[in-house]
Amino acid sequence: QVRLVESGGGLVQAGGSLRLSCAASGRTYSPYAMGWFRQAPGKKRDFVAFMSQSGGTTYYANSVKGRFTISRDNARNTVYLQMNSLKPEDTAVYYCAADYRVVYRTESNAASETEYEHWGQGTQVTVSS
Repeated sequence: QVRLVESGGGLVQAGGSLRLSCAASGRTYSPYAMGWFRQAPGKKRDFVAFMSQSGGTTYYANSVKGRFTISRDNARNTVYLQMNSLKPEDTAVYYCAADYRVVYRTESNAASETEYEHWGQGTQVTVSS
């Protein structure tokens, strides 16, 4: 049974930083794909960032490029999202997602929720102005 556990959310002032973590368990190897999505109140869940198993491929939503950085530690089966220069519009529940089925993804595929088989419970990020 695959389990994803997020941590690191909280309340921060605009311009501040947070680092989210997501630990995967239940398989003997790291997920082929790990990503972050977010859902603001009253809105649909949106793609934030993706990283391949090797770490050699990353994709970001335009809204976070240059501010957020995704990374992973395969020895710990953990993916991170470093969020800098946070804005009030970054306020959302952030979800970690993982998939063990497909090795290669295009940017379009990586941004699609249907590409991910497993999801975390979400962690709240609130950015005050």
